[in-house]
Amino acid sequence: MDIILADREAEIMEVLWDFGPSTVNEVKERVTDDLAYTTVLTILRTLETKGYVTHDPEGKAHRYSAVVERDAARRSALRAMAEKFFKGSTASLLTHFVGDEPLKPSDAKRLRELLSKRGRKSKS
Repeated sequence: MDIILADREAEIMEVLWDFGPSTVNEVKERVTDDLAYTTVLTILRTLETKGYVTHDPEGKAHRYSAVVERDAARRSALRAMAEKFFKGSTASLLTHFVGDEPLKPSDAKRLRELLSKRGRKSKS
């Protein structure tokens, strides 16, 4: 499943992933910009239409919950980025990130370990 999130949708999904099921007011309080209640509600309804969130009635309000996992959304976004900018090559995407950004020694070590594991898996 391709998970495509606009910037505002991603911000609202982050709230649901970080804080769990939330009402519109709770989401509104936790986003960085001062959005109108109706704007947050519209985005939540759009996310629900896309199948990324669901809601349960709670009194007069609804409590919205993420249906898709954060890691699934991340993988989908990275695949889309690789397709769009790197002709589908995840290796080119990774090389670009590693080549352009200074890495802490702990990050470099972790990347080496992950690449080593992946190399062993592909030989099996």
